[in-house]
Amino acid sequence: MTKHNHSLTTEFVLMGLMDHPDLNTLLFVLFFVIYLITMMGNLGLVALIVTEHRLHTPMYIFLGNLALMDSCCSSAISPKILEDFFSEDRKISLYECMGQFYFLCLAETVDCFLLAAMAYDRYVAICRPLHYHTMMSKQICIQMIIGAYIAGNVHSVIHVFLLLRLTFCGSHKINHFFCDILPLYRLSCVDPYINELIVFIIAGGIQIITVTTVLVSYLCILSTIFKMKSKDGKGKASSTFASHFLSVSIFYGSLFFMYVWPSSAKEGDKDIPVAIFYTLVIPLLNPFIYSLRNTEVISAMKRTLKKRKLHTILKQFHPSYKTDFR
Repeated sequence: MTKHNHSLTTEFVLMGLMDHPDLNTLLFVLFFVIYLITMMGNLGLVALIVTEHRLHTPMYIFLGNLALMDSCCSSAISPKILEDFFSEDRKISLYECMGQFYFLCLAETVDCFLLAAMAYDRYVAICRPLHYHTMMSKQICIQMIIGAYIAGNVHSVIHVFLLLRLTFCGSHKINHFFCDILPLYRLSCVDPYINELIVFIIAGGIQIITVTTVLVSYLCILSTIFKMKSKDGKGKASSTFASHFLSVSIFYGSLFFMYVWPSSAKEGDKDIPVAIFYTLVIPLLNPFIYSLRNTEVISAMKRTLKKRKLHTILKQFHPSYKTDFR
């Protein structure tokens, strides 16, 4: 009987964001625009950091990887949301479901470690400027990024493996707009206590380690800012800090509420608004928070646009002119 039930649940039905067919076209346009802006903003930022040699520093290498993971997060969720607005059955296979959750978990876990690494990088740059090149060299930066990706992959594989050990029976309707781990636990006819405990331990451990790193770094940065004598320096540093802290607070707060707070596992209706924040809103906002308020990124964008404009003009007057953006 268990095998029979398991074989019947090789497909799930995503209930979506809301059950209002009249709004499907409007919601499709809205979420398509959000997805388009998210991808253009994040991938554009990645391309700018890769091509602009002045941005090949630890801070921007971390930022480029954060933008890449935000693109991964959005691409794991948004295409299926857009498809389901005009899908009659909203079906998703078990393995598509596992793949969607894997890439989401990977992106979110790597983001946690990257945000912690970025906070530490800013701490060293502001509080220990004389030791910056030894404490935050490119080699250390690359090691941190590799470690974040390894941790993200291991974390994702563990949870996917634990999901596959569950047997799903009864209702196959997921009360969510994507395959998240907690809604899947609610459909399991096997007690998911071990899975929930491991989520609490591992996800909680990752958040405690990374949040502690962020908070300690930010406290040290704030202490240094208050000691600055220059009002202009204080203003710039405070503005940057406030933007970063807002993004980090929303991100970690959403994840904490979803995966660590005990009552959240049983209250499915509260999952959707919180999930919208960390899967759609944060990837949309991050390129603006971390780049448009950054003078170096803005200067790099202006230089790139000027180069392209100059090369276009030269090519019009000299057809034999070869473009070289180095």
